Amino acid sequence: MIDWQQIDIVLLDMDGTLLDLNFDNHFWQEHVPLRFAEKHGIDIPAAKDTLFPMFREVEGTMDWYSVDYWTDSLQMDIAQLKAEVRHLIDIHPYVIAFLERLKATGKQSILVTNAHQKSLMLKMDKTRLHKHLDHIICAHDFGMPKEEQTFWDRLRGEHEFDKKRTLLCDDSLPVLRSAKQYGIEHLLAIYKPDSKRPEKDTEEFEGITYFNEIMP
Repeated sequence: MIDWQQIDIVLLDMDGTLLDLNFDNHFWQEHVPLRFAEKHGIDIPAAKDTLFPMFREVEGTMDWYSVDYWTDSLQMDIAQLKAEVRHLIDIHPYVIAFLERLKATGKQSILVTNAHQKSLMLKMDKTRLHKHLDHIICAHDFGMPKEEQTFWDRLRGEHEFDKKRTLLCDDSLPVLRSAKQYGIEHLLAIYKPDSKRPEKDTEEFEGITYFNEIMP
């Protein structure tokens, strides 16, 4: 699936790719509605009826990923609410071994995430994943998500890479399509971003379930 002799740099998404998306899905679909319902004295289905259209409206934008945006919009301390369920933050199987093999074989690993800085800090503090990565790029520092072409231009400005010798692993099809449009040669989707949910259809992209399938 991957000819490692053709790869110099590996770009890695965080949520759903290196980390189990169960944390994020549970947080937004169960924990936030629970706390919202408690705050407003309504039941959880009513809370979801209010919240889910708000989520869909900004999905795929910087606001969707912003802890500060949702703290202001919902008048709830989102960073604190995330901390309440931090025990659910978990690394996917074989991720650490994969990152160590990249290092041992001279490949550069760069985390590229749309996650807000506050979410990123919480997850790095819990997993210590940053110790195994060469660089971390947060889309909020650029002011644009990976879904936008200008993100990749900004990324190359920070870390020069050859599009033909770069691999991106991401669980988001819109992000993979954005990278493909930009010209990144090697693209891999993730079949099971959330360990508690069935495998997803990765459509036009090749995929893996775990990183042991492509260990250098």
